[in-house]
Amino acid sequence: MTATVDTSKAAAALIREVLAPEERKALLRIDARASASMVASNWLLVFAAMALVAWRPNPLTIVFAVFVIGARQLGMAIVMHEAAHRTLFADRRINDWVGNWLAAYPVWADVAPYRAYHLVHHTRTGTDEDPDIGLAAPFPITPASMRRKVWRDLSGQTGWKQARAVFRRDVGWSRRPNQRSLGMNEGVQPDVGWHTLAPVALTNGVLLGLLTVVGMPALYLLWVVAWLTTYRLVTRIRSIAEHGMVPDRFDPLRNTRTTLAAWWERLLVAPNRVNFHLEHHLLMTVPHHNLPALHQILRARGAIDAGCLAPNYATVLRLAASRT
Repeated sequence: MTATVDTSKAAAALIREVLAPEERKALLRIDARASASMVASNWLLVFAAMALVAWRPNPLTIVFAVFVIGARQLGMAIVMHEAAHRTLFADRRINDWVGNWLAAYPVWADVAPYRAYHLVHHTRTGTDEDPDIGLAAPFPITPASMRRKVWRDLSGQTGWKQARAVFRRDVGWSRRPNQRSLGMNEGVQPDVGWHTLAPVALTNGVLLGLLTVVGMPALYLLWVVAWLTTYRLVTRIRSIAEHGMVPDRFDPLRNTRTTLAAWWERLLVAPNRVNFHLEHHLLMTVPHHNLPALHQILRARGAIDAGCLAPNYATVLRLAASRT
């Protein structure tokens, strides 16, 4: 077992050495237009994918749409992640409202409990107390094992298992530490119960209602199928890329990876600048739209270990399936 340690402190010390105060101030500035554009682009791509199927319904367009929608569902989870860090909008009420109603609730999540849970990940990254350690620790694995994981994701087995787990978590039937119980202050009870399902049902009902109004209610199945399949796969790829096979999971400066994604990878695998994960861990209150600038500064000043950079997601996946 690793000792209890706040891994975010070492990252903060590095940032103080590398960035001048005025640089940090500029990088921490939230651009509401960029945040609004991120939220809107997620939904526009979802509706564009659905429109493509409505226009040319065939196996190719359906498969393409399911992959695009799954990536945008991950994009909505990233919007929730931004809201959890309070880097979506400067006004906290708007930040949390948009993070929930236009991102988290439609993909069966919730900003407030995720915020507490996710802070534990940041302060315990790579240690045995990191609640996300299980997502990256098994890698590398064999190619056969990787194929089985991908099959379980794309066949809906992972998604169905996740749906049962999230349902039990939200109504309060789960006894395991989870996103509604971890990170809570002492004496505070998790917000669980049947009422937590209402916003999820309402937002999904609105989506189904909009599609019904335009005469295409069956397109809602694309949303459900993506949530059960491709969303699971891109979430797995994201987790592997961020913390799997890093140079040293116990070193706060070398336990996270940034992947230099191509445009098509940003469309189908890494939405909303999520690929700049090392930069996010080094200064977790930088808004998503400033992460590329932070990346350029850190690279120019030699502050990023080359082992924490990957040229693309294919490289990461090859490494993840490299065990013989």
